[in-house]
Amino acid sequence: MRIWKVIRWSICGALLYAVLCTSVRGDTWDKKTIVMFRDAVEIPGQVLPAGTYVFKLANNIANRHMVQIWNEDETHIFATITTAPNYRLGAPDTTVFEFDERPGDSPMAIRNWFYPGENTGEEFIYSGFHF
Repeated sequence: MRIWKVIRWSICGALLYAVLCTSVRGDTWDKKTIVMFRDAVEIPGQVLPAGTYVFKLANNIANRHMVQIWNEDETHIFATITTAPNYRLGAPDTTVFEFDERPGDSPMAIRNWFYPGENTGEEFIYSGFHF
């Protein structure tokens, strides 16, 4: 009798764990990141003026390296960009954007985006530029 009670509680615990872990992963599925740029920044194909933007992965299971860039309230999409995976040795504690300088009066260009807790990030690909 006691063994059935242990088994029942073990199953309940496993189900609760599965539900909690699924909800935690669900919140980070699109890696939604809200960022404010004080100056204009370049993304492949265009320049974003200073402002607040939402970066997130597109809801595309076949390609997890498509970044969408939205306005602050997510009513307008500026771009959907295919990126390449990029890796770093350690996972950052906070969101990391890495930039490259451009010649002249051109704004800095976003090169990489790393989500907190992940060592795999998104590398933005620019035609005509080699990093």
